[in-house]
Amino acid sequence: RTVLCGGRSEMSVPTAIEFVNDRGNIEGVRMEGVDQGVVAIITNHSYLDNPTFKGMRKSLMEIFNQIFILDLHGSAKKQHSSPHGADENVFDIEQGVAISIFVKQPDAEKSIWHADMWGRRIEKYKAATEATKASIQWAALRPIEPLWLFKPYNADADAVYRRLWSLKDIFAPMGDPAPGIVTTHDAFAISFTPEEAREKVAALIATRSEEEARLKFRLCRQEQWSYQRAKIELPLIDLHSATRPVSYRPFDNRWTIWNRNVAVHRRERVTLDMQKDNLAIDVCRVVSEDWKHVLAVDLPPDDSFISNRTKERGFVFPIRIGGSENLSVAFRDFIDQLYDYHHLPEEIFSYIYAVLYAPAYRKRYAEFLRIDFPRIPFPEENESFEAISKLGWALVQAHLLRELPRRGLAAYNGKGDHTVEAVRYSPEQKAVWINKTQFFKPVPQAVWDFHIGGYQVLDKYLKSRKGRTLSLDEINHVGAVADSLAFTIDQMTLIDKAYRSAVPDGG
Repeated sequence: RTVLCGGRSEMSVPTAIEFVNDRGNIEGVRMEGVDQGVVAIITNHSYLDNPTFKGMRKSLMEIFNQIFILDLHGSAKKQHSSPHGADENVFDIEQGVAISIFVKQPDAEKSIWHADMWGRRIEKYKAATEATKASIQWAALRPIEPLWLFKPYNADADAVYRRLWSLKDIFAPMGDPAPGIVTTHDAFAISFTPEEAREKVAALIATRSEEEARLKFRLCRQEQWSYQRAKIELPLIDLHSATRPVSYRPFDNRWTIWNRNVAVHRRERVTLDMQKDNLAIDVCRVVSEDWKHVLAVDLPPDDSFISNRTKERGFVFPIRIGGSENLSVAFRDFIDQLYDYHHLPEEIFSYIYAVLYAPAYRKRYAEFLRIDFPRIPFPEENESFEAISKLGWALVQAHLLRELPRRGLAAYNGKGDHTVEAVRYSPEQKAVWINKTQFFKPVPQAVWDFHIGGYQVLDKYLKSRKGRTLSLDEINHVGAVADSLAFTIDQMTLIDKAYRSAVPDGG
């Protein structure tokens, strides 16, 4: 919490600036009782474009006549590269920061100004020391609803984008979008096999004290989970019927015991329907890097299924809820009238999925995809819709490893005990080594580098098994995933061509 002054005289300090809550987020500003004043503060820069703070940004615009924002960048979490090379934080922290100057002066014209400062730390120190308000190259901002962004953005693209259908309005019957499950203690609640999941619970039941249980497992805080209750309730359940698969990470399904004493927050409003014959799109609402945060699921997904970065929570948009299609009445009317045909929910789902994988779509709307749920353009011609939908359906099937053209990638080679010791990629050999003698080959560079959300897929899958002896199923799975990623790369090219033809203006 930072307290600064501004007021009627040098002796008057009638206002406090309450910016930072217990999670380090900006909350708001109080300037009541003050005729005029200047507030200067350096903070986490996420408030400039995070949707959570859109109301606060609007309030700041109403309170202050002039706002000057100098974004110092330097985020270790946002992967946007500096236009001038290396970029470093001015502090020893991961989160980027910004200097904000708020001016309250009744006769001043309302205006908001923004500038960027990139480079190494020492360069920023020098530039900030020598800079004056007049020497900085400010760009005027004109924030508009609904987000009231305090960063430059493409107003023309925004005008087009805001007319498109948002995922949360397409899949509206489920109410507010639901996040994935949060066990609060994955080391205990998430397992590689059904047997391991049941063994962990049996081991917990056998403990004689909470202290012993916490020495055996990393368990969540007492206010969210009760050892005493777990000891009473877990022996009463049928562990076999309660053992369920979940989508834990991209192409990495795991197992849990579906019970509040194991997986604490199960988000059952949506996840119960994901235990049936169902499909869902899992996306992040807010991301810190270029948007690639989407993957189809047919199991309850983990909250960090797409990314485990702070604030990159995954939200679930299922195709059906309670056995009925999860499409809003307004959207269903729109799509039926547009094409004069009643397309199946799966066809619509597949079209949306394809668009989310179109490079042209991702590039055109990059700045908006980072700050809110995706919005989807629809072509005027039904023929174009169906062509893209078919490409999307093939991609969905490949991502669920149901129907996949096999290419023989990532064949397993070498003799050893199959233990993952140190994962490394050799570009020359096009091989992924898991120990000194065993490796997967061939793995093209593009396949190895492929990211979904915050994860480099193959790297994440193997490194999460460090110290583990790979089973035959896991070894075969690596090959299937490599083939799926190669198919994805090729399919994205086909989707992009169809998308550019069908939606030439992006919407």
